Amino acid sequence: MSDVRSQGEIELSLLIEALFPLMSLQIYNTLSRKKEEFTPLAPGRVGMYVCGMTVYSDAHVGSGKSYVSFDIVRRYLMFLGYQVTYVQNITDVGHMTDNDEDAGEDKLIKESTRVKMHPMQIAETFTRRTSEDLARINILPPDIMPRATGHIIEQIEIIKELIEKGFAYEMNGSVYFDVTKDLEYGKLSGRKTEEQEGQGRVEARTEKRHPNDFALWKKAEKGHILRWPSPWGEGFPGWHIECSAMSMKYLGETFDIHGGGIENQFPHHECEIAQSECATGKPFVRFWMHNNMVTVDGVKMGKSLGNSAYLRGLYEEFDPLVIRFFLLQSHYRSTTEFKKDAIAAAGVGYERLLSVYQRLSEAIGKIDIRPLNEQEFAHPLVRQFIEEMNDDFNTPKAIAVLYELAKETNVALEEKKQGKLGELYQIWNALAGDVLGILPGSDSGQGNSDDKEKKALTALIGKEIERRNTARAKKDFALSDVIRDNLANAGILLEDTKEGTKWGFQ
Repeated sequence: MSDVRSQGEIELSLLIEALFPLMSLQIYNTLSRKKEEFTPLAPGRVGMYVCGMTVYSDAHVGSGKSYVSFDIVRRYLMFLGYQVTYVQNITDVGHMTDNDEDAGEDKLIKESTRVKMHPMQIAETFTRRTSEDLARINILPPDIMPRATGHIIEQIEIIKELIEKGFAYEMNGSVYFDVTKDLEYGKLSGRKTEEQEGQGRVEARTEKRHPNDFALWKKAEKGHILRWPSPWGEGFPGWHIECSAMSMKYLGETFDIHGGGIENQFPHHECEIAQSECATGKPFVRFWMHNNMVTVDGVKMGKSLGNSAYLRGLYEEFDPLVIRFFLLQSHYRSTTEFKKDAIAAAGVGYERLLSVYQRLSEAIGKIDIRPLNEQEFAHPLVRQFIEEMNDDFNTPKAIAVLYELAKETNVALEEKKQGKLGELYQIWNALAGDVLGILPGSDSGQGNSDDKEKKALTALIGKEIERRNTARAKKDFALSDVIRDNLANAGILLEDTKEGTKWGFQ
């Protein structure tokens, strides 16, 4: 894979390596059960897949923690100069209920029946609503957001490969993965096949060879709405196969990071590894990352448990960025106890930081935000921030660094040193904005937002108008006409008025 990073990204990564030669990013790898130094498969580039939305209801705080956790991973990798391809799927078919996902009912179908709406209408509604809710807590949109229903062909091809290689079998129109054929099955969770004996449901045993065999394809019974043709008859894919198909399609058969909630470690991610590696004969994922859960009175928050606090409802009581700040105050691998009092307390601390940043912004006036330069990277607090984040993305300690930055900023504000204030302003935007995403307007991090694109377009057109006006003043009407025609060809019309030249789209 070639290095297609921009010159700026390459220079940034080289600068960080030069300034911090002994500092390396350490990530806790669930597969090895230890922290490991992170080096990507391709220099300068990171392929990252995260289990995404289950689009049959709104997102709750537990889901919010997972998305925030991996948003931080992505943002920090970008801060370090990596080009990140972030893929997050939409599960709009095959997501089962109950402990045995093969015998349960698809949650989307269940909700569709309850509210008497087509399953795809449910999926579209909650895909939109969840995307809106996540954007409000400054979560960057995925680079690629594939849908399970849009990748049925790819899933069928993997299943065919597994059958051909003897790792799967067809039974009455359904296809199952044979866990006894994979000697490494259980390596992620530590559960051995023989230890799981007897955990399967009785009704599932009549069809599966082994109680822990899992469905790759399920026969669609009469009345099942979501169904597709396959070599084994009409049916629909199992839950696990979708993530293998979509992650490998966009990131390759081996990629760097796969993330998700700890509840997905088994069986979902275990099954992903088994079917992917048996199909390709290659290692599937190099770093497995799992965020811990949000609890309510010590019990996992979950839609099926009826103890969920939904993000959309909480936004009526709290600033969305306060909720993000609250979630970042616990490490992603630690549990987070949900209490509204705790969110309110987090809000007090957040306001302290934000007030300092706002005073700083007012003191320096309008200034362009840019990547940190060598002097700013060498700042002791930047170094400390990087050390904390390099320790498996330790956001609680990184936030503690921000409080120290606030103290230094207050002193600089009192002394009114403009050069120092400008340096601190860039540091605030890099650490609190680009990496942690807790500053208003930092939703796009180092990526591209619609707002930034509009500002950039306005600035570019303004420059062209200025150049045209200069040409007209010099009576260089040929150049003036060329500038006007080039803009027109791009769909931008100029109008000369008494108030000056105005522009608009064709």
